Amino acid sequence: MAKILVVDDEVDLELLIKQKFRRKIRENRYEFVFAQNGAEALQKVQEHPDLDVILSDINMPVMDGLTLLSKLPDVNPILKAVIVSAYGDMENIRMAMNRGAFDFVCKPVNFEDLELTMDKTVQHVTQLRETVKAIKENNILKMYVDENVLNFMTHQEFEQSLMKNEAIDGTVMFIDICGFTAITEHVSADSVVKLINKFFDLMVKEIIDQGGLIDKFMGDAVMAVFRGDYHMDRAIDAALAVREKIKNTDKISTEEAEFKPQISIGINSGEMISGNIGSVSLKRLDYTVIGDAVNLAQRLQSVAQPNQIIISEQMYQKVKESFHCQKIGETSLKNKANPVTIYEVLE
Repeated sequence: MAKILVVDDEVDLELLIKQKFRRKIRENRYEFVFAQNGAEALQKVQEHPDLDVILSDINMPVMDGLTLLSKLPDVNPILKAVIVSAYGDMENIRMAMNRGAFDFVCKPVNFEDLELTMDKTVQHVTQLRETVKAIKENNILKMYVDENVLNFMTHQEFEQSLMKNEAIDGTVMFIDICGFTAITEHVSADSVVKLINKFFDLMVKEIIDQGGLIDKFMGDAVMAVFRGDYHMDRAIDAALAVREKIKNTDKISTEEAEFKPQISIGINSGEMISGNIGSVSLKRLDYTVIGDAVNLAQRLQSVAQPNQIIISEQMYQKVKESFHCQKIGETSLKNKANPVTIYEVLE
């Protein structure tokens, strides 16, 4: 359900909004909160931290809409505002956008257009919230997050949530760039970093698109974790997408060597411990997952050949109706007393 704050000093607007969106209100798709000026709106934002969108007029008593826009980042930096005003000239639009407005709708309101704009804004805010949630479990992305967002997460007891340790059911994926060490002997350090970051960017996009979290980067390898509904299917879908992207990457040529990027992937699912692991005295803690299921995923990656996606027999039995897999056979894995039967995911 989307929660929307309407800020306007026109008393009739509240009734009009409730009439126009009565069906979606009844279906619990929209919930509206109302305020008559910017000052009252700021109070409502504090009372309703789960707000998604603000629809605000510009010209209002006590505090106008432009002033409200400038104060919103300090109260809730994720919340986005859409200006709904009769002042549709370019100067006012530019002023609103420069103060952080997400979009602009002119009066008299076309409610079909307003609904599309609201839905688009809600989707954007939802994506922001998902990103913030991922950041909680992904220390490496903190450096790219706006300071206001991090402060907001702190206000939401971010520190306490990071310290929560739990047993979870999930899927772990390890992706290794095959033979990358060899190319590092023939190119400069700067080129090596740019190359590996380019490959990582390709992988990360596909992993995030499937709702995965980047646990860590380890040299030329990536560890990702998938939780929630269909986590095994989503992990394999991400692996197939990453493999296809890497296959379509051009060869890298230098004066002394030529390198065609390939990857090997190991995926495993099961119960694992999720928590902050590291040294408290050094203040070096990583929010990660550990356990036998994680170790097996890494072992599976170690036996995977270039362009192979390897899973265990236990995981194969759970996904065989969704993916075309081929039995490879038994193999000995490090720290495993008995051979393990493995399968390759073909498509």
